[in-house]
Amino acid sequence: MPENSVYSGCENCCPNDGTVKEAVCINAPRIYDSCSDKDCLEDLPVLFTEENQAIVDQASTVRLNDVEVTSVSIGLQSVPFHKGFYAVDMTFYFDVNLDVFTAPNTVPTSMKGLAVFSKRAVLFGSDGSVKIFSSDTSPETGDGAVTPTVTSPKAVVQVAEPIPLSARLADGTTGTRMTPFHIPESIIKRYGNAFAARAVVKQALVSLGIFTIVQLERNVQMLIPAYDFCIPQKECVSSSEDPCELFSTIDFPTGEFFPSNMPAKTISN
Repeated sequence: MPENSVYSGCENCCPNDGTVKEAVCINAPRIYDSCSDKDCLEDLPVLFTEENQAIVDQASTVRLNDVEVTSVSIGLQSVPFHKGFYAVDMTFYFDVNLDVFTAPNTVPTSMKGLAVFSKRAVLFGSDGSVKIFSSDTSPETGDGAVTPTVTSPKAVVQVAEPIPLSARLADGTTGTRMTPFHIPESIIKRYGNAFAARAVVKQALVSLGIFTIVQLERNVQMLIPAYDFCIPQKECVSSSEDPCELFSTIDFPTGEFFPSNMPAKTISN
């Protein structure tokens, strides 16, 4: 491959000869450090509103249906005596959907609750001590003064949809107790009322699996090769007024009707 060849994903917009026109300086986020984790969260207590907790107190068993990450609170602070390193504190808020059975062979009551999990990662984010003033920042005061931004790195957390593993009931006096996390008001409003604060008779515990990627970014000036301006090579096609004509362009979704086979692999005893 030629040294100055065009990237394969840009053949539809960049020049075909692949010649570098100039070196340009851009301001873009650079990832200084990152890490990935696979966490099995076992026996997370589930918080319910008072009305739902009263049903759980009378339950005989529970079944876990679905789990969703609704929000992640992220805190960033420098690590003492380790210049350039930062501790990223993450608190995950899980919306848990459970079926609650008050007696065997009965119709369950479906309800939602909140599970919370916190973890910390220490990453390198480099250092800097300048203030950044920008013309596109609106003044917070009436005298036209612009408030600067700090140069701390930005923490970015990516999390895949959780994998629901199991759910069980535990006695409220002996089960795993909830760590007193701060729950944002926006999270509480999702459930309509405040969570039950009294001592519970029974406590629902869920086990989840999550995959996360944590990274620290900084905006930096980087010199990159520029091939040319990216000029689109195709025309924009307006949508057809005939819905059947539009439908005829859609391929038949064969994969939806015929699930893929399990990949062949050796099964060890």
